[in-house]
Amino acid sequence: MMQETGKADLRQLEGVMRGDVVERKEMATAVHVRNNPGKDSATALQLFLDRIPISSIPGIKNSSVVEVKTGDNVKDAIELLYTKNVFGAPIAHVLDPDTTVGRFFDRYIGFIDFATMVLWSLEISEQAGVPTDGGASEETGKSSVMSWLEQNPDIGHTKVGELAKSFLWNPFFPIRLEDTLFHVLLLLAKHRVQVLPAMEQSGLRAIGFVTQNAVIQLLLQSDGLAWFDSIAEKSLSEFWFENEEKVSCVYGDESIARALHILFKSQIGAIAVIDRQTQRLVGSVRSSDVYLLMENDNLFHNRKVVTVEEFIHMETSNPDSDPTIEREIGAHLSAGVLHLRNTFLPRMDSPVINKKSDTLKQAMKNVAETISNCSFLVDELQRPVGVLTLRDIILQFAPPSVDSNIHGAGFFESALEQTGCQVKDGTIVCDH
Repeated sequence: MMQETGKADLRQLEGVMRGDVVERKEMATAVHVRNNPGKDSATALQLFLDRIPISSIPGIKNSSVVEVKTGDNVKDAIELLYTKNVFGAPIAHVLDPDTTVGRFFDRYIGFIDFATMVLWSLEISEQAGVPTDGGASEETGKSSVMSWLEQNPDIGHTKVGELAKSFLWNPFFPIRLEDTLFHVLLLLAKHRVQVLPAMEQSGLRAIGFVTQNAVIQLLLQSDGLAWFDSIAEKSLSEFWFENEEKVSCVYGDESIARALHILFKSQIGAIAVIDRQTQRLVGSVRSSDVYLLMENDNLFHNRKVVTVEEFIHMETSNPDSDPTIEREIGAHLSAGVLHLRNTFLPRMDSPVINKKSDTLKQAMKNVAETISNCSFLVDELQRPVGVLTLRDIILQFAPPSVDSNIHGAGFFESALEQTGCQVKDGTIVCDH
């Protein structure tokens, strides 16, 4: 298994392909393309990716894994995730252990995140006209959000299992440490999931997560490879993105309650904050910012009065691009991304942006360096014209997009050396 080095360059990481999971002889029998001229180099690359286990991703097990059960109520689930400082958790359907041994998909049936449950609770309260001025947190020792949920059992005592009817669960696609990067790439490209839970060998418990950010980081390590550059060097204007012609926006002088409503409806995880006069992008409100309602009672009670512009300038403890922050690869790919309170994220008033004239590679580096879940596409006047999500990026590299020659460099060259293979004339061959 690859050793963590604390450096952002995976080219120097050792042992990518060592260990019991992938043996040298397995690679030799799988990708000897030279002896099979019917396979092009794109197929060779796919075969190669299909031999790199996800255990080669640093820090998969660094993040805390908690779970919620279908019978848990929403209030308790929100409190659990907030207390444990995790953005989401697998949903467990507890069965008789005697019936689940060796069965991979029985224990977990979905994934739920903190922001979705909080936003849903607020949305339901608005629809039902439920007052939001719950008991004072000074008296209960709890945040106003928790006190409010306790006083409104119709919302707070809703079972997590019932949220499936409102399509609030995310799909649960478990993977094993011996599964491959190619398998992960396909899952993230074909399904709308933020994370893929990695399971222990028995298949009964999640032990960590592979994120979309991790895949972007790994793809960037192939900078210089012909198959990568042929895609990544194109300008964003040459691609079709799901939200390239639309972006959910809120004006800075509107209330934070309005912004939270739009955020819940958008289902992208971020909305643009724009100036009413100039239409320029001045910030963003993200799902990752919802936890602030738990930490600021005044914000929760007065969210219909507090403006979005006031909200996005509340952050004072998260300086932008602080060079003193050590952003090692493990934090990028695992725990740092999955914390509820994430100190690596950009400030709300400094959203990640790109122009359509930028290359896909530039956009990838933007979201990778900031660990953001999207980049807002802006025009020459800094007005938002679309949104580029991590899934949009991953889709560009999912088969059958990989269709150019292999030249061997960076991460892949290093990985090949670990297996006794090399690239010759655009194909992968083995030396043994």
